[in-house]
Amino acid sequence: MLFGEEHVRRYVETDGAEGHEWQGTITLLLTTTGRKTGKKHTTPLIYQPYGDTYLVVASKGGAPRHPEWYLNLAANPEVEVQVLGDRFKARARTAKPGEKADMWKTMAATWPPYDEYQRKTDRDIPVVVLERV
Repeated sequence: MLFGEEHVRRYVETDGAEGHEWQGTITLLLTTTGRKTGKKHTTPLIYQPYGDTYLVVASKGGAPRHPEWYLNLAANPEVEVQVLGDRFKARARTAKPGEKADMWKTMAATWPPYDEYQRKTDRDIPVVVLERV
């Protein structure tokens, strides 16, 4: 099973032929800029298309703190995305309260553990919208 740096490497090398499908769902690569270091960080994340955008969830398995990639994009929303062989720049934003419920349903349908993650933390787990620029 691919995970972490190996997942990223194989996904990039094969344009997602290895790594796009993962444990019964699909992943993209999100590259953020470190808010402290300024270095690029690439993370494989479960996603779903949503209209002209893509959705990802900042769950960190229901941990009490947001994942580092989310803190990075909150500080600098200009990100890079790879879906299979399609690489593009995007602007990331947190879903607004009025739109989040439907987006959450979309993401929980592809990865049901998201509902469990939300139940086990007091943190409101963000849904992130990636809009191609």
